[in-house]
Amino acid sequence: MSRVLHFIDLLSEWIGKASAFLVLALSFVIGYEVVARYLFNRPTIWAHELSAMVFGAYIVLGGAYLLSAGRHVNMDLIYGFLSPRKKALIDIITFWFFALFCVALVWKGGDTAWHSISIREQARTTWGPPLYPIRLVLPIGAFLLLLQGVAKFIRDAITLANGGET
Repeated sequence: MSRVLHFIDLLSEWIGKASAFLVLALSFVIGYEVVARYLFNRPTIWAHELSAMVFGAYIVLGGAYLLSAGRHVNMDLIYGFLSPRKKALIDIITFWFFALFCVALVWKGGDTAWHSISIREQARTTWGPPLYPIRLVLPIGAFLLLLQGVAKFIRDAITLANGGET
């Protein structure tokens, strides 16, 4: 079981760190637009749309890594004072809401992505980029987040069973 959990952690870490490079791409796109617009008076038709797509992919693909690193938002005012066992109990109870949300994102995001792929959807803008690659990011990111959530759930169950010792 520990090998599976370790693999999930490594997968989340690898994808999270790889998606961090999207910030560089985002910086380049925005920087290019600023220079083109304000120095050369030649704004682009694609920078705003591309930056939204890159930022969306960055956010969605980084979620599992943030969960594995314990960086998601908690009510630390209360949660921070609890014992590891009580934290695990709360996390086990709330896991089911988390899992339901992730399953809905995978399911509905997958339906949307599949439809987008099947019709080779393109944006209805002047630039008109294909939308199916970015539509596919949501169900993939939600699945990775769910996978990391299951790993956390298993660890929390072990913590609860062992009295706070993992």
